Amino acid sequence: MRKKTNATAAAMMLALAFAAGVPAIASGETVLRIGMTAADIPRTLGQPDQGFEGNRFTGLTMYDGLTMWDLSSSDKASVMIPGLATEWKVDDADKTKWIFKLRPGVKFHDGSDFNADAVVWNVDKVLKQDAPQFDPSQVGVTASRMPTLVSARKVDDMTVELTTKEPDSFLPINLTNLYMASPTKWQQFYDKAEGADAKAKSQAAWAAFARDASGTGPWKMSSFTPRERLELVKNENYWDKARVPKVDKMVLLPMPEANARTAALLSGQVNWIEAPAPDAVPEIKQRGFNIYSNEEPHVWPWQFSRVEGSPWNDIRVRKAANLCVDREGLSEGLLAGLMVPATGTFEPGHPWRGKPTFQIKYDKPAAQKLMQEAGYGPNKKLTVKIQTSASGSGQMLPLPMNEYLQQALAECYFDVQLDVIEWNTLFTNWRRGAKDPSANGANAINVTYAAMDPFFALVRFLQSGMAPPVSNNWGFVNDPKFDALVKKARETFDPVARDAALAELHAAEVDDAAFLFVAHDVAPRAMSPKIKGFVQPKSWFVDFSPVTIVP
Repeated sequence: MRKKTNATAAAMMLALAFAAGVPAIASGETVLRIGMTAADIPRTLGQPDQGFEGNRFTGLTMYDGLTMWDLSSSDKASVMIPGLATEWKVDDADKTKWIFKLRPGVKFHDGSDFNADAVVWNVDKVLKQDAPQFDPSQVGVTASRMPTLVSARKVDDMTVELTTKEPDSFLPINLTNLYMASPTKWQQFYDKAEGADAKAKSQAAWAAFARDASGTGPWKMSSFTPRERLELVKNENYWDKARVPKVDKMVLLPMPEANARTAALLSGQVNWIEAPAPDAVPEIKQRGFNIYSNEEPHVWPWQFSRVEGSPWNDIRVRKAANLCVDREGLSEGLLAGLMVPATGTFEPGHPWRGKPTFQIKYDKPAAQKLMQEAGYGPNKKLTVKIQTSASGSGQMLPLPMNEYLQQALAECYFDVQLDVIEWNTLFTNWRRGAKDPSANGANAINVTYAAMDPFFALVRFLQSGMAPPVSNNWGFVNDPKFDALVKKARETFDPVARDAALAELHAAEVDDAAFLFVAHDVAPRAMSPKIKGFVQPKSWFVDFSPVTIVP
């Protein structure tokens, strides 16, 4: 109890120190102050880092994609809807070509027009290496999320043709991750930039753009202090009048430590925090604050290395790990109920669940038996090394959760070693793969992932062609069965038949024990009772536009 009290006191001191640096807000101005789990402000130049927390706070706020997510309901699954494109269709004769019709009358924050030229420019910024605006720093967090897109071509001012390297029914969903930055604003910075060559000038232009960004989104950048705060103001001229923000300003503050976030909320320095400390939930509620949560398409896993010599190449070991974890105990104890036990990427009732024969559950005797069959026991432990983070987007409570797994798996003859690094570094390492020196000898990695669409949920981990540097097949999985099922789903454009193919792929993933499946997040958030109008969707993302603050 004394240890907990001291930690809370220290967190309160941090919150008070933070408060001293908060500038005064103009009288009568409504301000939403949010404590993020990120340790830094996600990148603001159009393609955020920091995982989907970056997309949530500096992507979907200032920018739009051709397609976007419907975040208006807490009861229904979030589905893809038109964004800056109003409609799209794959070519009947050539399934590698798509026509997208663009939304007329949309303006960037700098007043320039959104049109087909802007779409081509934004595709080229991450795909065309000889384009002046090509930015290698944005490629990893973008191209890996739409790996089949190869080019964009202007048909007319309000029409573009996108081409993929192979038939890909997932493309419209992938495009929710490509945000439209203003070519006009960037060009102004480029023209003024100094540099020894065009590449240096381009980098200088992107750095300047990040400090004074321009998208088409419902929020505009007001001021930006790296590593400290980002202030956004409502875009009165946003193209969707129903989503013009109801508050005047939103202030985003990095607060990676859960107790510090909780203390900042309780002391009134912020009025919204992501992922409150679970053991503080009773006090938060008792003090009159609101807790919001909802099961979201999210998996908290260990992703296994399958390179030569990895201990996880033995399916008995992979299955044993999945059977040795008491997920209900993890939920009820450490996480205060703020999780859903994972028995795969998708749970029963989901159209992509399928019918796996391997049932993931807590069965320690069965796990021990499998480990003994694999040659391990009380006197011969299997050493495994896991790379994880201390915080981060969707990571929940990564260190305590991994310590829980460390203790649980010890009873099944595993000796688990933890390699704890900073979240954004971990996220970068995730794209480099198990063979890269950045893995530091780890044979598993703990990075949570979104399961909103087929590519994010399954393809990028299971298809052999998605191995680094292409995408997130960190462990270099290479299974012809997975490759064939991915191809079948990608080339199926009928939604019902595609769902059936994806269910078959997911069942194969579970039967292979391709991950250590642990939890689904419920995205807990704690807020001041003065905040009204918030909808907690079944999504990683939220819409800040309808939020109001009562006096």
